[in-house]
Order: sequence, then structure tokens, then C-alpha cells
Amino acid sequence: MHKMSYFSKKIISWQKINGRNNLPWQAKSPYHIWISEIMLQQTQVKTVIPYFHKFINSFPSIKSLAKSDLDKVLANWSGLGYYTRAKNIHQASKIIHQKYHGSIPKNYEQLIELPGIGESTAGALLTLAFDKPGIILDGNVKRVLLRVLGNKSPINHSKTQKELKKFAAELLPKK
Repeated sequence: MHKMSYFSKKIISWQKINGRNNLPWQAKSPYHIWISEIMLQQTQVKTVIPYFHKFINSFPSIKSLAKSDLDKVLANWSGLGYYTRAKNIHQASKIIHQKYHGSIPKNYEQLIELPGIGESTAGALLTLAFDKPGIILDGNVKRVLLRVLGNKSPINHSKTQKELKKFAAELLPKK
């Protein structure tokens, strides 16, 4: 059996039993997924959920976010920490509204050009919002891949990062 197929089946089987399947951003709205992915950087799911609801209620669309005042965005973010994330979301919403007519790009290169979106967040958006292949290498994924590889290298070493990215690319389903 192909390495990717075996691994995918094991992970999907585990996720169906143990995974979170009822989070408020799992409705396939690219906007909701984008906001949640940024909020989830350095923040636990249980902490994000009420902030996500508050943020989406205040800014139900990219347009409403882009047209809003930064102070209002920061006020809605207040208590979540890492305020650069809120500033990046606000700035990116303006770019998405103007350059992409309010639609989040479905292209990796265009995604990573947006403020606050790096490789892993771009991979998450491609996968979760657009059903396209994308590598998601957040801390949890890195730890799982290191275990699968039997690799005890420090997770933050550049050599380890390159190895994980290569391994993830090998496991990445084509669709």
C-alpha cells in the first residue's frame, strides 16, 4: 500500500472517532476558516471559540471587516493576545476586498503574500476551505510526524523542519 494511503486511512480513522467535528468554523466558509486559523495560532481551541463568535458577529464578511476601523477590530480581539494577528487580519481583509473582490484567493502563492498568512496557514486554507492539497505543519502535526518517523530531533531545528516538510509532501493526498 502506498505510504500516503496507509497514513491517511489511519489518521482519518482516528479523527472520526477522536477528532473535533463540531467547531463553529467547520462549515466550509473560507472567511470563517481564515479567521479561525489566525485565531488558533498560539491559542487553544476552547479559548478561541467565544472570540470567534464575537468576531464573526461584529464582522460577518470580509467587506465588513475591510471597511471597519482598526480600533474596532482590536476591541473585538481584546483578551485574545498577539494583537499583530488582528492587525494582519484587518490589513489582509482590505487587500482581499480590493485586489480579490472580496474572495480569499485559492492559490498558494497569492495566499502567502497576504499579511499574517504563512506556509501552514496557506496550506490549511487550501485544504479546509477549498478542498485542495495543502501542507499544514502546525505544532501538533509536526509532533505526530516526528513520532511516525521515529525522529527524536528537536522540532525547531531547520534540518528537522525541512525533513518534516518533505515527509508531509510525500504524504499529501493529491486531492
